[in-house]
Amino acid sequence: MSIFIMILLLGLLIFVHEAGHFLAARAFGIKVERFGFGLPFGPTIYKKQCGDIEIVVHAFLLGGYVSFPDDDKDCDLPADSVERFANKPIWQRAAVISAGVIANVICAFLLVLFVAAYSKHLPSGNYEVYAGAISAPKGASIWNSGIQEGDRILSANGTDVNNAYTFVTIVKNSAKNNGIASQETIDKNYSLLKGLNPGLEKDEIIPAELSIRLPETVAEDVISMDKYAAKGAKYFKKEGVKTDDNIKALTKTLEEKGGNVYTSDGKYSLYDVAKAISDGKHPINIIVERDGEEVKLNPVYPDNKGLIGLGLATKQVLVPTTTPKSMIKESNHYLWDNTVTMMYSLGQLFTGNVPMKDLHGVVAITKIGGDMIDKAGKSSGILLAALISMNLAILNILPIPALDGGHLIFLLLEKIMGKPVDEKIAEKISSVFFALLILLMIFVIFNDIILLISK
Repeated sequence: MSIFIMILLLGLLIFVHEAGHFLAARAFGIKVERFGFGLPFGPTIYKKQCGDIEIVVHAFLLGGYVSFPDDDKDCDLPADSVERFANKPIWQRAAVISAGVIANVICAFLLVLFVAAYSKHLPSGNYEVYAGAISAPKGASIWNSGIQEGDRILSANGTDVNNAYTFVTIVKNSAKNNGIASQETIDKNYSLLKGLNPGLEKDEIIPAELSIRLPETVAEDVISMDKYAAKGAKYFKKEGVKTDDNIKALTKTLEEKGGNVYTSDGKYSLYDVAKAISDGKHPINIIVERDGEEVKLNPVYPDNKGLIGLGLATKQVLVPTTTPKSMIKESNHYLWDNTVTMMYSLGQLFTGNVPMKDLHGVVAITKIGGDMIDKAGKSSGILLAALISMNLAILNILPIPALDGGHLIFLLLEKIMGKPVDEKIAEKISSVFFALLILLMIFVIFNDIILLISK
């Protein structure tokens, strides 16, 4: 039932988009010949004439369209008819093309507003994260941090902790001897080493049996995240210099021997030693809230597996919407924040920071939406549908031929040149990009199926 509800919500979004085109066209006196659900190829599973409009349902239901007389070469409507799309002023055609996107934006806002009115609250997108029980072995740094069960974790290494993902990601990427250290930390430690051993050059191999002094306190590499990575809007990539197996072996040797002196075996330079001491322990500097006050804890150091031995509990932060004014204000705020995040994520996809294997579509969305409805109620599914509606608006307005944004580009060129783009050229360009979009859809569905099979 939850999946069925999600399918209905997705169908509603497609209908709303095409209804936007339809209503705008009729408002400008443009004849609409066909209102189609699904993409116009493959078998037709339903067809009915309603007045002068043909309602068609295609088997491939991932989309929809509104067909004008201009799309049919055999149409008996006169070429100079005022009911033809092509005979309308550019601004009216642009309004018809944009109407689907506008309808999706309005639909998104109304869906969020409905949830705000019905539930009397909206999710803020943030969670309060609390410290649970300590399960680390005795002697682990978490025992000496000063943390107490029930403390609310406010930040880790200067990054605000508004969800468990942020905290866990920082901890995992702060694993001991994880093979990467920032250039800044390496440079700081090299300066310390150079000050203690001025006779050695940066890349000079330290002669065998020569002992060098090590700094008593080294610069520690601290891992943090920017706000988009903390939200999960982009992959978190730990930037820095990767250390090879030889440097990792040197790190291990320095830790085992301890002390402030290293006797060379004739393999490493002073700069290699700087790398080795930089890729050691990565501290987690945690600030918690306890009894209404902020408390700075002693640094916590994850082990080699990126574990600190601390349980976590989360509580969703809800924004009350008890008055008409707050409903409108918070609905707008919710939609704006999530739209900005979506656009940033889309940019990550185009820049290659998100791999194609992680691109998913309607099949995965339906499954995930159904799960959300099961676990968190229908309101969560409606909010997801609202975000998908905004996503449809954003994608459709992109300047890609075969999408609404591409049609607007052709109209812009017509305005600049003073005449329409050659019809055959426009058709060929649109056909190529339409084919590419279909291939992308197939690829995305394949990704979705693999995701569902692998759970």
